[in-house]
Amino acid sequence: MIVKKVLYEELITIPEAKEILDRVIADRDGEELGYELRKAIRHVNAFAKTDAEKSRALVKNLLELEKMKPEIANRIADILPRTRDELRSIYAKERFILETDDLDRMLDIVADST
Repeated sequence: MIVKKVLYEELITIPEAKEILDRVIADRDGEELGYELRKAIRHVNAFAKTDAEKSRALVKNLLELEKMKPEIANRIADILPRTRDELRSIYAKERFILETDDLDRMLDIVADST
């Protein structure tokens, strides 16, 4: 497949990608799926831990916090970390260190959404 130009780009979570791919499968109505599409479907089925609506709500709630970027909010919604160490590993590339209170607030938001 040759891509001539990108028309639109948006960050989505794995559950949102699963929802989109489920629609693609329904539209194909029994047609044979290509290799890349089958691999993508297998990946999202293996790693989607919640549904798309809950992941969207989680990202929205996380973005209300300070020091939260959309990329990190999406990563947190994909991984659903349960411990401070898991959250710290997500923030490892950032130039700032989070306080314990910030980490606990994020973990509370994740726990409330699941």
